Amino acid sequence: MRITVLNGSPKGEQSVTMQYVGFLQKKFPQHELKIVSIAQRIKILEHNEQAFQEVLDEVKASDGVLWAFPLYIMHVHGSYKRFIELIWERNAQDVFKEKYAAALSTSIKFYDHTAHNYIHGICDDLGMRFVDSYSAAMNDLLRDTERQRLTLFAEHLFDTIAQARPTSRQYAPITWQPPVYQPAQGNRTLDLGNKKVVIVTDELESQANSGKMIARFQSAFAQKIEVIDLSKLDIKGGCLGCLRCGYDNTCAWQGKDDFIGMYNTKLKTADVLIFAGAIRDRYLSARWKTFFDRSFFNNHSPSLVGKQWGYLISGPLRQNQNLREILRAWVEIQQSNLVGIVTDEEQDSAALDALVQQFAEQLLWGAEHAYIRPETFLRVGGMKIFRDEIWGNLRFPFQADHRYYKAHGFYDFPQKNVKIQLLNAFMPLLLKLPAIRKRVYTKEMKPGMIRNLQQVVAQTNRGGDGRESNRRLAGV
Repeated sequence: MRITVLNGSPKGEQSVTMQYVGFLQKKFPQHELKIVSIAQRIKILEHNEQAFQEVLDEVKASDGVLWAFPLYIMHVHGSYKRFIELIWERNAQDVFKEKYAAALSTSIKFYDHTAHNYIHGICDDLGMRFVDSYSAAMNDLLRDTERQRLTLFAEHLFDTIAQARPTSRQYAPITWQPPVYQPAQGNRTLDLGNKKVVIVTDELESQANSGKMIARFQSAFAQKIEVIDLSKLDIKGGCLGCLRCGYDNTCAWQGKDDFIGMYNTKLKTADVLIFAGAIRDRYLSARWKTFFDRSFFNNHSPSLVGKQWGYLISGPLRQNQNLREILRAWVEIQQSNLVGIVTDEEQDSAALDALVQQFAEQLLWGAEHAYIRPETFLRVGGMKIFRDEIWGNLRFPFQADHRYYKAHGFYDFPQKNVKIQLLNAFMPLLLKLPAIRKRVYTKEMKPGMIRNLQQVVAQTNRGGDGRESNRRLAGV
C-alpha cells in the first residue's frame, strides 16, 4: 500500500512529527510511506507549478494521504495552510477526492483539537474519506504504551483502506454567498481621548466587505485610526520552529524584516486592537496564520495583556465554530477582553452599520473602564498546560517563559496552598466518623459553600460598585 505523507513542519526531516512517521515506516515495511515536504518548501511550491504538480502526482498515485504536522498556535503552520489554499486556487481538489485520509500531529496538547478539527474539515471539503486522527504528545514515542497505540492507529488506517470501508462526513459543506454591503458614513462622534486604536488586516481592498467594514468602523471616531496591512508589511518568512526565541525572546528573524518592530511598537502599545480579515477555507488567510506563528517570539507568555479586542470578519463564521473558538481563545490567552466579533453575515447594510457602530462604542467603553471579562476554560485550561510544561519539560529551552511565569505568579500550584493542605489532611480523617460525616454532608455543606459569599452580599451598598464592600472586607 502506498501512503503519501504530507509533512507540515518547517523543519522538514528534523521534525518531531517525522520521527513518528519514521517509526511507522519501520513498523510497517510492507507499506510505502512517502514523505513529501510541504511547509519547508512552500515558496518553491508556490512559485514553481511543476513542483506543485509533482506533489499532486504523488497524491494521485497513492492509496491514502497522511496529513502529518506539528501544532503552531492552535493550528497548522502558516506554510501548510498556504499549501491548502493553493489546492483550491489551482483547482486541484479532484486529485484528493475519494482518497482515504488521516491526521497525525505532535504537540503539548495545547488546542490540538482545533488543529485536527480544521484538517478533518478540509478533508471533508475535498471529498476525502477521513479515517482517524492521532494527536501525540512530543515524547509519546518514548513510551511503550504509546508506541502500541500509534501502531493500532496505523493498523486501523491500513485495514480501512484495504477493505475499502465506508467513512462518514463530520463537517457539513460551507455555503456562502457574500451579501452586498453598502455602508453609510459614520458620524465621527466617538472621542478616543488618549486611547490608541490599531486595526490589523490582511486586505484593505475598498470594494471587499472586510475593507468596507474597516472604513465604517473608522468613521465612527473623531480621530484617525491606524491600520496595519499585513499584505504590505515586510514579512520575510514564517516561524522556523528553531526555538531560538526561547532564551530571551529574540527571534531568528530579528532585524531582517518589519514584523517584530511592528508587533512591539504598534500592537503592544495599543489600548484597542481590531483584527480584520476574510475567511479562507475554514480559517483566515495563510498570511494571518503567519502573523500568529511569528508572534511566538513571545513564547508561551501573554504579550498583549489588558487590551480591548474585536474582530471584523468577512465570511460564514456562523458555520465555523472551530474558528470562532480559536479567535476567542487567542484573546483569553493574552489576558485581554474580547468585546465581540462582527461579521458581514447580516444581509441588511443598515443592520450591519448599527452593529459596527455599537461595536466601536463597546470597545471604547471597555478601554475607558479597563474591563476584562472573567476567564473561561479556554484560558484556564490552556494556561495550566503551559504552567506545567514550563515548570517541567520545557523549562530548559524556554528560559524567557520561566522567568515571566515566576515574576507573574503563574506557578500557582494548588498543593502550595497551606490552608488547603491542612484541610485535606484533617477533614478526610474526621469524615471517617459516621456522625461527623452525616452532619457535614446533610447540614454543613450547602451553608458552608455560600457563607463567605453571603458576607460580601450583606456588606454591599445599594447602587454601589462593590468597591466599598471590598475595602470593608479588607479591613480598610
